Amino acid sequence: MGTGWELTQALREHIYKYASFNQTPISLRQMVQFGPTPSPGSIFLASKFIVEELPIRLAKKVKDLENAPLGLNQQPSTIKVRDWYAQSFQELTELHKPEINQELKKLLYNGNNGAKLTPTDDQPHIREEIHKIHDLLDDNPALNNIFSDDGIVVRHHHHHHHSNNNTSNSSNNNNNTSSTTIAKTRMPKDGLQAVDNTLNRTSSPTYGQTYFQPCPTNIVWPREVYEYNKLVCEAIEKIKKRHDATVATMAQGVKEWKTQNKTVMVNSQIQTFLDRFYMSRIGIRMLMGQHIALNQAQNSPTKQRISTFINGSQGNTKKPGRSNYVGVICTDCNVGEIAEDAIETAKYICEEYYGLFEAPEIKLITPEQDIQFMYVPGHLIHMLFETLKNSLRATIEFHTPKLKQKYIEEHPDAKYDEIDLNDLEFPPIKVIISEGSEDIAIKISDEGGGIPRSSLPLIWTYLYTTVDETPILDQNYNQTSFKAPMAGFGYGLPISRLYAQYFGGDLKLISMEGYGTDVYLHLNKLSSSNEPLP
Repeated sequence: MGTGWELTQALREHIYKYASFNQTPISLRQMVQFGPTPSPGSIFLASKFIVEELPIRLAKKVKDLENAPLGLNQQPSTIKVRDWYAQSFQELTELHKPEINQELKKLLYNGNNGAKLTPTDDQPHIREEIHKIHDLLDDNPALNNIFSDDGIVVRHHHHHHHSNNNTSNSSNNNNNTSSTTIAKTRMPKDGLQAVDNTLNRTSSPTYGQTYFQPCPTNIVWPREVYEYNKLVCEAIEKIKKRHDATVATMAQGVKEWKTQNKTVMVNSQIQTFLDRFYMSRIGIRMLMGQHIALNQAQNSPTKQRISTFINGSQGNTKKPGRSNYVGVICTDCNVGEIAEDAIETAKYICEEYYGLFEAPEIKLITPEQDIQFMYVPGHLIHMLFETLKNSLRATIEFHTPKLKQKYIEEHPDAKYDEIDLNDLEFPPIKVIISEGSEDIAIKISDEGGGIPRSSLPLIWTYLYTTVDETPILDQNYNQTSFKAPMAGFGYGLPISRLYAQYFGGDLKLISMEGYGTDVYLHLNKLSSSNEPLP
């Protein structure tokens, strides 16, 4: 790496020690308890927590990458990603610890007996969500034996690398488990497993702590509270930026592995590894994004409009006076508005890529009344954008030859190669949104010619792409200027499916070869699913 940074033996030992600790899952309920304008005291305690919790998660990633199967761990890009995690681990563990004097202790812990939050009356919608969640949490016996991996519930705790059959469950988590998988750590484990769990858990720096602790909002906090919050927030912003290119760089690592092994297919061991790797990354990103956003809300309660980049949608600016964001979570997320944002973005990328004045039409069909539920708009926009991009590309590439033929029949003197795409009329893509009692479903229908049945299983594998030439990543390409290409890395669908499954939803695809494809995106109504957000 050009920075001259290296992973020393001492640091590796420190990382492996942390990797043996159990993570402390953070539930959605805790994340929304901060409310739209968090108390600097609560942020201070959350910052202390996150500085201990994130290194555990980062350390596990370093260890996983060092043990990546079949020589994937030896690829230059894999090593680069591993070093990013190790460097981030080092920065967090070396952060200056805050001094808490008696005075501050009184302010922070006064009356904080872990009581349940009762939101103020001006947040009835949050109060309602939280009550629902409390009721569910308090009487659900199914919670005890669920293992939550990096704050994401995937499977029971058999943590060995050969347990492919366990890990792959993440993809077909049936509804039954996904609606009850909540991070509650009363885990009576089977036999021996329980013993080492207890050992790890007690020695873990975050054992018994929670991300959210209520603090008074109406007091003047000492300067060091704000200074520590700023220090932690800046450290996390720097780390989050460093890891922006992780998905693309890991994809590059898989490409290197394929070249070395002279294979075009990713086998199931690597597929399983990548599913776990990317899924736990969603958890870490969620936690960092939430913490940064909460800090921004604390610093300037007036600036409720957290950066568009984090939220994906500016939905909340259209309704002034209603603070419906708690960090990156929108407590009443407007599905139609977010779909509009995703449609605009996908059309724009498509127009740039094909040099069109106007991309094929995308019709949005929504029910009469707005659908609103608790979700992370950034995740939703990502999934819709990726699937719409695929549909636009399929529509253009499938219909162009046919439409050009037809154009020549109507204009006999036209030359095939000189026909302008802008003169062709492509069939529209439909986006249909529907709300059921348990979930919200979004169907994206195109007439892009579909996918042959033999290729269907391949679309969920990483780096399967129908583009002949995968975009090359320049060795030192600038992560911030990295633009989502129209197509070509081959992980849009598998990663979108992980985003959906992260909250107990799913993404399914049904194809009619020769006609088109329907993608079904199911989103849990989170007030009843309580997936732990890492």
